Amino acid sequence: MKLLVTGGAGFIGSAVVRLAIARGHQVVNVDALTYAACLENVASVADDPGYAFEHGDIRDPEFLARVFDQHQPDAVMHLAAESHVDRSIDGPGAFIETNVNGTYHLLQAARAYWEGRGRPDTFRFHHISTDEVFGSLGAGGQFTETTAYDPRSPYSASKAASDHLVRAWHETYGLPVVLTNCSNNYGPYHFPEKLIPVVILNALAGKPIPVYGAGENVRDWLYVEDHADALLLVLEQGALGRSYNIGGENEARNIDIVRKICAILDRLRPGDAPHDRLITFVTDRPGHDLRYAIDPTRIRTELGWRPSVTLDQGLERTVAWYLENEDWWRPLQTRDGVGQRLGTGKD
Repeated sequence: MKLLVTGGAGFIGSAVVRLAIARGHQVVNVDALTYAACLENVASVADDPGYAFEHGDIRDPEFLARVFDQHQPDAVMHLAAESHVDRSIDGPGAFIETNVNGTYHLLQAARAYWEGRGRPDTFRFHHISTDEVFGSLGAGGQFTETTAYDPRSPYSASKAASDHLVRAWHETYGLPVVLTNCSNNYGPYHFPEKLIPVVILNALAGKPIPVYGAGENVRDWLYVEDHADALLLVLEQGALGRSYNIGGENEARNIDIVRKICAILDRLRPGDAPHDRLITFVTDRPGHDLRYAIDPTRIRTELGWRPSVTLDQGLERTVAWYLENEDWWRPLQTRDGVGQRLGTGKD
């Protein structure tokens, strides 16, 4: 297949691009190259004859029309999004512009292209979303595909809106769509403002490791390469109009994640041990959901998919990758907002 991947220079998008190329697909990577994007993420496939890059914004209808017309993709995988909750608290407008308006323009472009080709039933529009649209769980329960939406942050609200748009374009216009909602991703090439890379890089620098509140917030952690595998499977075999929740089956409290990383660093960089001495509890961010957990029954029973990487394995691989790839993450630390406390809700 020829895939049009939006946000393919980002964290999850680049994992999809690398895996798709490895499996023999052609990929057109569309990315605006905003602050969290890195072409280095796809450098390993940049010279592949099946890879093409288009620098542009999904909010630009003329750009999108040209890309569809020129490249004639068989499917769209829509990952382009503003995704950092803390940034959405400080500047919600960018999240509405990209996640809502950008998705609208992409849907319109995909619809025009699909209709212009005679509405082929082989075309797919795969919208990649998050479990945060479902809100917050207590100590028990899990999110299913029928859980009511209850977003609590500007980020999750913007993603919920984009999910609704995709479903509406399927119901109203017949656009052949599939949707996925994933749990927290981690792994190589994770932009250094999210929890796991912050812990690793602050520990390496001997800086305080900030933990919101008491660190009791629980997330289900999904290794990014497992996620990319699941996304391609849903694209190829998922039922039209259907959504699939993708989880890592790895629930953990934030404080436990931090301590696990510190313990790994104690083994791999023992000269600076113990790294957990750097843990510093800071004021929680506004609207911080207590717990997310995915029920992966549908994707397991319908498509036969389960994650292959355990949390301990994934954290070990991730820490080792950051230790071996300082040339990748060091320049990113100078980008706007990296290393700063965002999302205080004071602006």
